[in-house]
Amino acid sequence: MNRNHDFSIDEYYHVYNRGVDKRVTFQNKYDYHRFMLLLYFCNSTEPVDMEKIFRKGRTFTDIFNIEKGRSLVAIGAWCLMPNHFHILLKEITENGIIKFMQKLTTGYSMYFNKKYTRSGSLFQGKFKSEHIQEDRYLKYIFSYIHLNPIKLIPEESKWKENGIRNKQVVENFLKNYEYSSLKNYINSDAEYENILDKKVFPNYFPTINEQIEEIEEWLNYTESAVVKVRPSQK
Repeated sequence: MNRNHDFSIDEYYHVYNRGVDKRVTFQNKYDYHRFMLLLYFCNSTEPVDMEKIFRKGRTFTDIFNIEKGRSLVAIGAWCLMPNHFHILLKEITENGIIKFMQKLTTGYSMYFNKKYTRSGSLFQGKFKSEHIQEDRYLKYIFSYIHLNPIKLIPEESKWKENGIRNKQVVENFLKNYEYSSLKNYINSDAEYENILDKKVFPNYFPTINEQIEEIEEWLNYTESAVVKVRPSQK
């Protein structure tokens, strides 16, 4: 899939990719944690030396407080799934998204291939992206990204087709899912806050309750609701 748009400063983009042949790209918590660290450190004009960072002896949480330098992009939301990822980005430097994604996917692929004694591409070609030009669609993308983990609940894997079976179970699962930025919107004390740069995105959810209400509204999903917010295809 080739991108049919260029990246421009001050514009918003939903970027995503999956493992080649839909393979699992995050096999355990250490893989997820490495990608999360790279989300933070690859978003910099400075080169990344993870071995040097680890030698400083800090805990996983403390590492996110290390100064990384000037950012390439602004990250508004993210979610990691076993075989793919989603990130909401704003371009803030010239060619920032391209540079960030090259550093991110190359850095993680090198880690993964070394750890699991493999070679070759880990992700499915070039990363995919959507240019978000409408305000209502930008607001929807926050929820779309954060709702992705519902697919991991066996009883709810077809929730878009069949509706939510147990809303309370789903809400609790989403609120406690570790590999998503939702926790940074519903918990003021959540870890890894420094991955995000909320201030350059519209403040759609000024309070925690409003974010929770937005998620709850989308749990009453209907296909027609998404059709209304998706931009027309030209």
